[in-house]
Amino acid sequence: QVQLVESGGGLVQTGESLRLSCAASGVIFSILEMGWYRQAPGKQRELVATITNGGSTNYTDSVKGRFTISRDNAKNMLYLEMNSLKPEDTAVYYCKLTTWPSLHYWGKGTLVTVSS
Repeated sequence: QVQLVESGGGLVQTGESLRLSCAASGVIFSILEMGWYRQAPGKQRELVATITNGGSTNYTDSVKGRFTISRDNAKNMLYLEMNSLKPEDTAVYYCKLTTWPSLHYWGKGTLVTVSS
């Protein structure tokens, strides 16, 4: 059973920074990709950033240049460094793990609130 636990969310002001962490545990084979998604109130869940097992990254346009995704394979940790936060970044942020052949696991999320 794979478990993902996010942490690091909180209330910050516009322009401030936060670092989210996601700890993966359990029996994990063949990780294909890990990523961060977010869901704002009244909106659908959307991709924020992903990182493949090979280290390739992908970001949604609205966070490019502000957010950085990274992972520590030895510790099964995923991170999201968020700088220059804006009120529109307010959302619940979820960690997602995709393993071979195409199994998806989600964490329960961590709330990020950016005040103007």
